[in-house]
Amino acid sequence: MDQKQTTPTAGKPIRCRGAIARAAGEPLVIEDIVVAPPKEYEVRIRIICTSLCHSDIIFWKLKDPPGFVPRILGHEAIGVVESVGENVSDFAEGDTVVPTFVSDCGECVDCKSEKSNLCSTLPFQISPWMPRDGTSRFTDTQGNVLYHFLSVSSFAEYTVVDIAHLTKVDPAAPPNRACLLSCGISTGVGAAIRTAKVEKGSTVAVFGLGAIGLAVAEGARLCGASKIIGVDINLNKFEMGKKFGLTDFVNSADLGGKSVSQVINEMTSGGADYCFECVGMSSLVQEAYACCRKGWGQTIVLGVDKPGAQLTFNSFDVLHYGKIITGALFGGLKAKSDIPQLLKRYTDKELNLDDFVTHEIGFSEINTAFDLLLQGISLRCVIWMGK
Repeated sequence: MDQKQTTPTAGKPIRCRGAIARAAGEPLVIEDIVVAPPKEYEVRIRIICTSLCHSDIIFWKLKDPPGFVPRILGHEAIGVVESVGENVSDFAEGDTVVPTFVSDCGECVDCKSEKSNLCSTLPFQISPWMPRDGTSRFTDTQGNVLYHFLSVSSFAEYTVVDIAHLTKVDPAAPPNRACLLSCGISTGVGAAIRTAKVEKGSTVAVFGLGAIGLAVAEGARLCGASKIIGVDINLNKFEMGKKFGLTDFVNSADLGGKSVSQVINEMTSGGADYCFECVGMSSLVQEAYACCRKGWGQTIVLGVDKPGAQLTFNSFDVLHYGKIITGALFGGLKAKSDIPQLLKRYTDKELNLDDFVTHEIGFSEINTAFDLLLQGISLRCVIWMGK
């Protein structure tokens, strides 16, 4: 059954502000844009706040597909439903929602299985369009099409999202914390808890201590890992990482001629039980694989590498060492069920989200968020749309 529309703007285009990436790698331009009404299985939401993820930076820099301009970037956010399209029954005007780049239709064989979070109805793709009909809901004031990003596009005061990419959350949750669960923090925590199933007393190595890497450490801490080793070139990340459970630190820029894997193998007497690559570099994936323990070691790849990057492994090593390597899109989490659980763990003071937020700014300062992340100063910069 369709929801009854009560919002005066329902069914009509909305003119609002959006931060447009008009050229690769150049500052976003805040302009008036027009956001069309939602179509079938879609919801239009008013963004409360959004945060900047490193994946936004990667695609903002790309000059060729899957980089597209002009585009509305952003995919970590929280908002309120303004209106719903046809055949929408699970969401109503006024609901507080978190959009996600992964879909969770709840109906396909994958979404019904506990073994996967990779929806078959709306498979993950880096598309510039809405997922079902391959069109855009954004135009500029001259009527020119603006491209979508990761089925979210949260760098606008209003956006349209498919219901498979939306999760309803407790409206009492602090929006500047709940928005973090759209992508990075969920990915890291989920990879430790859901994908790796880190065991109590185990050893963990985390390659790259950005927000996702530190979220892996936080997840490993929640699982009771006894040794959590952080690998980074930024010495300041160790003190920061201690808040999320890091016990040891390896400065990969100063190893006295040894490789990172050699150092980790020595520290763990033969290799870590679980290694997580959180940077997006094929060379680091191979280093992580080289220092996960033979017989049962797991390497989990979370970093977004450049398009076309390849991994190469020695066939002899794969056969004789019995190690596992796997990717974990969104940490293996199912958005609609797992995000509310993570949010509850935060409100129950189990999950540390507070220390991920290093900066908070208004929407008009959005380019400052890019500068802070590029300089390695921020983990997550929350951008308030109403400021």
